[in-house]
Amino acid sequence: MFNMMDEVTRLLPDLAGLADVDLGPGASIDPGVILGYPSGRAGVSGPTRIGAGARLRAGTVIYAAVEIGDGFETGHHSIVREENRIGSHCTLWNNSTIDYGCVIGNHVRIHCNVYIAQFTTLEDDVFLAPGVTIANDPHPVCTKCMQGPTIRQGARIGVNVTLLPLITIGEHALVGAGSVVTGDVPAGMLVAGNPARVVGPVDSLECPFGIVIPYEHGVDVRHRPEWTTVAPLSRPVTRPSKSSR
Repeated sequence: MFNMMDEVTRLLPDLAGLADVDLGPGASIDPGVILGYPSGRAGVSGPTRIGAGARLRAGTVIYAAVEIGDGFETGHHSIVREENRIGSHCTLWNNSTIDYGCVIGNHVRIHCNVYIAQFTTLEDDVFLAPGVTIANDPHPVCTKCMQGPTIRQGARIGVNVTLLPLITIGEHALVGAGSVVTGDVPAGMLVAGNPARVVGPVDSLECPFGIVIPYEHGVDVRHRPEWTTVAPLSRPVTRPSKSSR
């Protein structure tokens, strides 16, 4: 590990009090990446820790008080807000944002133009297709009841899906493109529509290319290294006040 403070200060010379950054070995970081960006929320600070083998592309911003495992990879202009815990071998592609206070497992793939609201949980092997939007507040802009969905292991969310607050997407479920999900989705089921309704078991779907088992629970096993389950956040997340942003 080495300290990235000098580099962060060089990128943002007008900002004082930047958090320390611990970066694992083997990282590849483009120019224009900002690490340890300070939170605008009162009382939120701490080091940013990123594991080995990170690949961070230009425009990536990772805030203070973030913990990320090994093999993290970003596209251009992706943002990780403060107080997030992210596992190993995750990807966050172009123009996507993980808002603060989320817990994300291992081998999670987040595609382009995705927004993940505060206090959302993504378990291991989850896949979010381009354009997924996750909400967390049933009474916008109330700060007392913010809670994003819980997406269980191996669930796959299709393009341009909207997930409303407080719901649970079951293990290995599949949400069809363009759906608006307003309630819980049972494990292993396909849902689609607005509002999304159960279509049937995922296992009953036929592949137009004739592939019988292309993935193991949504993960390409040809490129799946070993992993361990991500632990919960090591400290409480700072809940927003009326003055927080």
